[in-house]
Amino acid sequence: MTDVSAHDGAAAPADGARRGRRPGRGWQRVTWGLHRPSGLDPLLAWKVVLPSTAVVSHLTAAALHGWWTPTMAPQLPLLVDQPATTHRTRRPGVRVTRTHGPVPATDVRGVRVADPAHTLLACARDLALLDLVVLVDSALRSSCTVEDVRAVCTPRRRGVVALREALMLADPRAESPWESVLRLMHVAFDVQVVPQHTVHDDAGRFVARADLWLEGTTTIHEYDGAVHRTADQHRADLRRDRALVGAGWTRRGFTASDLCDRPAEVLHDLDRALGRPHVPERLRRWAALLDQSTFTARGRARLLRRLAPPQPARVRSLAARPTPDDAV
Repeated sequence: MTDVSAHDGAAAPADGARRGRRPGRGWQRVTWGLHRPSGLDPLLAWKVVLPSTAVVSHLTAAALHGWWTPTMAPQLPLLVDQPATTHRTRRPGVRVTRTHGPVPATDVRGVRVADPAHTLLACARDLALLDLVVLVDSALRSSCTVEDVRAVCTPRRRGVVALREALMLADPRAESPWESVLRLMHVAFDVQVVPQHTVHDDAGRFVARADLWLEGTTTIHEYDGAVHRTADQHRADLRRDRALVGAGWTRRGFTASDLCDRPAEVLHDLDRALGRPHVPERLRRWAALLDQSTFTARGRARLLRRLAPPQPARVRSLAARPTPDDAV
């Protein structure tokens, strides 16, 4: 995918990019027959060869909106929506989806980007449910609203069914993608949880704000990412844990490995804590959600196949053909 992490500077004019041969040293190839100076944003360079009705969409747009996107997103091509009435752009490095009409767009640092709700709808065409819920959680934490999303969920549009399901499972109180994953695991395991629950002691004093509260218990579950392994954070976590114990609460921390590699252990621990029988179907539900998502190697490969299909032979040959200026 075009590098969207370098979009923090001022937008350069799109006419800084050049068609045809590479003008000289310091110019970088964007795609076949298109080069940009090193200081020009790659997405702005693409504007030279894309029709004016094209909008950056899907996961490319999601990254520009600042949402939580799959870690493998940089391996994807530039994802664009174009009305079916315009000539389809066929170049290496871009994947075009034809739409029935113009897609509502907003300007993000000089780039025409699908508005948040239409970005989610585009992602819903290809993302697995777990990935889509994480994305919707992130979108709802920004300027996108539930009403905006519902408005694009009209009948006979690709992705509508998946987006409606994800919206039902979404919760903007999640503060990280792995918190969203942890919550969805509990949902699959039939455990009622409340995100961002505030814990007080018997005197009403604030003790902690927890990722997830197991409703009806004095137990909280939280995701422990890499930030918790620093010395300062570890000391703060220990003080917080002591305060929780003193208030009569139990805290359990989980890592990415627990959620992805050892979910059976998590389910057995939950069953014991809740005093309920073990039901294997709960584990199968979570395995099905996880397996198709980009939180697994299989899920990442699946998404790459969907979004980066083999190019036609003619395009492959053009992409591989060296230009006389490549040696400049």
